[in-house]
Amino acid sequence: MKAANSMSLIKLANGKIYDPAHQVDGIVKDIFIRDGRIVNRPHNDEPITQTYDLTGKVVMAGAIDMHTHIGGGKVNIARMMLPEDHRGNEQAHTDVCGSGCGHAAPSTLTTGYRYAEMGYTAGFEPAILPINARQSHLEMGDTPIIDKGGYAMLGSDDFLLRMLTAKQDQNAINDYVAWTLHATQAIGIKVVNPGGISAFKFNQRKLDLDEHHAYYDVTPRDILKTLSRAVHELGVPHPLHVHANNLGVPGNFETTLSTMGASEGFPLHLTHIQFHSYGNEGDRKFSSAAAQISEALNNNKNISADVGQILFGQTVTASGDSMMQHLNANHANPKKSVIMDIECDAGCGVVPFKYRDQNYVNALQWAIGLEIFLLSNDPWRIFLTTDHPNGAPFTSYPHLIKLLMDKSFRDETFAKLNLDAQAMSTLSSIDREYSLYEIAIMTRAGAAKLVGLRDRGHLGADAAADITVYTDNADREKMFAKPDFVFKDGELVVKDGAVIKVTWGATHTVKPEFDRGIEKDLLQYFDKYHTIQLDNFKIGNDEIENNGRGKIIVQPCEGRREKSV
Repeated sequence: MKAANSMSLIKLANGKIYDPAHQVDGIVKDIFIRDGRIVNRPHNDEPITQTYDLTGKVVMAGAIDMHTHIGGGKVNIARMMLPEDHRGNEQAHTDVCGSGCGHAAPSTLTTGYRYAEMGYTAGFEPAILPINARQSHLEMGDTPIIDKGGYAMLGSDDFLLRMLTAKQDQNAINDYVAWTLHATQAIGIKVVNPGGISAFKFNQRKLDLDEHHAYYDVTPRDILKTLSRAVHELGVPHPLHVHANNLGVPGNFETTLSTMGASEGFPLHLTHIQFHSYGNEGDRKFSSAAAQISEALNNNKNISADVGQILFGQTVTASGDSMMQHLNANHANPKKSVIMDIECDAGCGVVPFKYRDQNYVNALQWAIGLEIFLLSNDPWRIFLTTDHPNGAPFTSYPHLIKLLMDKSFRDETFAKLNLDAQAMSTLSSIDREYSLYEIAIMTRAGAAKLVGLRDRGHLGADAAADITVYTDNADREKMFAKPDFVFKDGELVVKDGAVIKVTWGATHTVKPEFDRGIEKDLLQYFDKYHTIQLDNFKIGNDEIENNGRGKIIVQPCEGRREKSV
């Protein structure tokens, strides 16, 4: 039975709408909400339950962070190892919100509140280790208001590498990938330093794209080609999510360019690409390759990327890339780190870090990220992230948006940086300023399309009523930091930048078809090698739904398909 007010009709009147999914660019129009969904204009005789006059306001769909580390083992380690991050970042218990703390690695409650207060209504954890997926979902399930989901990590797991070594056919690998998505309740597949996390355990300290794994005798290129094809043929909307080899290494842009071709035309998403866009020119053998990377992105329509922008200040780097985090541990600030293995299937590295504007490398990293944003032509294939918390906490997004939309502010900030870094960057010569329409693509419509959220990221009829309302302000940082209203599934959850109601968002998954005969081989494998039984590895719907506090939304796949021509 529906609640008595379930058919109430809410009118958002006279707002200036930015809805790129429907090519609406700053048009004044009304939006109607009924039962948590956006509906067409009702008949004139239908009574309006409540009207919000949004004259002069900017209206967008709720923002979506398609890459943010908000749940899982590495995030919890970061929370535990940084008590100094808690102090001064406390949130008191109120009649509406529970208590919480943290800035670089905020608690689950604080994460949900802070995202909603900026107008975000969904966030996706990009690195769920399958054997640790239950922990990730429990943490995300305790994150209020926003929808969530995750990408399951493959590519350094023993079972897949054994399949590749044995040269098993693509259909068998597709079945394993699909089984993993079902078992972990994930919405996509992630590969971190393909093969490299495993190679590190065999005492290899680097693994380039065409370098052979010492034990399995496969290359990262083999892994990328096979997994990108599997994800595509299964019809999973989100392309293979790739953390490429050689993260942070001077000259790694060559590896990144080669990685773009490794999928042989299958869709590929390159994540935190700023960390993979480094040249080795100049006296310090560290330079920007943003121009080469952006040109390749512009020319390869099957490739998308999020930037992973760094911003100055204290944060913590948390990654499955234990190979590279082992190297980065020497630069930890404060001086502590955790590098660990998990079930011989993946790794984890947590290293605190402080980015400084007078440090040559840090300043150039900052410029490289902005160069990529500004030189990439298609906002539908480039996405606004800081790789939270690796480049900066997600709460810095309003500042980043201002840098993209305001050249004078960008130039003023640039002029304060390390002088040698300024000399190695072309940033000040780039005049482009992002428009509100382009921001709405990157953070709403494009992100929803990339992840596969058909009823999120837009303001069309039957979309979920996830809506953010801003006061139009020339200072874009102030504008995006404090929305006037945020509606989540039609309920007003934020007013004047503060949470006024706590709700619990959905978990988004995909469940592609596969041959369940794969479980025969998996059962034997689990019995021989794992410390957990196969049935306990799989996460049931009831574990996520949590007695009604959460729900699962299964986004459709397109079925088995061939590569697009």
